[in-house]
Amino acid sequence: MVKIEQQKELISGFKHLELLAHQVVEGFISGMHKSPFHGFSAEFAEHKVYNTGESTKHIDWKLYAKTDRLYTKNFEEETNLRCHLIVDNSSSMHYPKLKDGQPFFESKIGFSVLASAVLMNLLKKQRDAVGLSVYSDNYEYYAPEKGSDRHHRMILDKLENMLQKPTVTKTTDTVTFLHQIAEKIHRRSMIILFTDMFQGGDDAALFNALQHLKHNKHRVVLFHVIDNKTEVQFQYDNAPRKFIDLESGEEVTLFSNNIQEQYESGVHEYFKKVSQTCAQNKIKYVPVNVGADFEKILTTYLIEKQSFR
Repeated sequence: MVKIEQQKELISGFKHLELLAHQVVEGFISGMHKSPFHGFSAEFAEHKVYNTGESTKHIDWKLYAKTDRLYTKNFEEETNLRCHLIVDNSSSMHYPKLKDGQPFFESKIGFSVLASAVLMNLLKKQRDAVGLSVYSDNYEYYAPEKGSDRHHRMILDKLENMLQKPTVTKTTDTVTFLHQIAEKIHRRSMIILFTDMFQGGDDAALFNALQHLKHNKHRVVLFHVIDNKTEVQFQYDNAPRKFIDLESGEEVTLFSNNIQEQYESGVHEYFKKVSQTCAQNKIKYVPVNVGADFEKILTTYLIEKQSFR
């Protein structure tokens, strides 16, 4: 397994997103005893004239015996899976605020972007089609599921642009846009959602929107992206601190020790509720900590794909 820390020389910026994703996937594959890349199928499409210097792997020797000319077989790749990635790009996803020189994947949006790029790399290797939706307080971006190199490059460019800190505060309207996304995906797909689940309002409406993603027999994976140290464990020193809601701008000043136990209990109960609701709706729920390696994400994807029928 290639740890993210080993790739820091590649990620002083995020110009190397595609390269870093490739390194992560290759490290994951090399750490497995058995490659997950099996079951590929390809249909023969046509012949083309062999040009000197090309690989001889696909030369049709039987045709050469008949014609005394070298031809290679072209193969039309068959899409095994359609996968639609959904990324929450609201202001709360741009937390924690990174210090100078801190890796971009240690924010929630940076981690989600890199995780998406890693999954795209694996999808490309497996000849699968990928699409992308991005939302915050509006439906920012939509690309349908395709498998071409140009399509992958277009989505990667969008992911890289998302790493820029938004100049305006963007709230989250997960409920509205999950319903809209669900209506756009007509062919059965695996849907993978990256969000911190910060959504005001009625929890029932949110869970109803998640359930909508299951229509047409889609398989849904929810990666709940969190910063464990401050959002789950609430680890701060006992000095008065001002806490600011990144989406509403509301402020509160308090001593963290005074509410740590109550806060952590509330978070635990919310996570438990989300997990149970997802289980009831047959949605795979996976909490992930920013800055972690991607073994959990890749393993989850491979297991879910194996059972995708």
